[in-house]
Amino acid sequence: MSLKIRVITPDRIVWNTSADEVVLPGLTGQLGILTNHVPLITSLDIGVLRVRVDGAWKPLVVFGGFAQVEGDEVTVVVNGVEDVSLTDLQSAKSTLEEASLQLENAQTDKEKIEASQNVKRATARVRALVFV
Repeated sequence: MSLKIRVITPDRIVWNTSADEVVLPGLTGQLGILTNHVPLITSLDIGVLRVRVDGAWKPLVVFGGFAQVEGDEVTVVVNGVEDVSLTDLQSAKSTLEEASLQLENAQTDKEKIEASQNVKRATARVRALVFV
């Protein structure tokens, strides 16, 4: 028996497939979903959503949203996604360093918030590339 996972953004359906396991980037940490999971609705943070299909992990960077688990169906609605399969690790690490420097140099609250979000996104890209 397997899970059915759908990942939806405001403008398209990104994934609509079967999976053996799903790991969601929750606000308080990672949340693993297997078949026969209890019903659940949870908020998602910027991070790596991982799906295991036929023994292989497929990562996707998500930019916040929520997930619903009911029966063996996982519906993930997110603000945006990024497929990192065409990104190289060195480039992602360089972007993370730049974002971290931007955060260190931020002066206003607005600059700090924007820089913090950029660091989260860059960190998620690096983490996702570990699974590619």
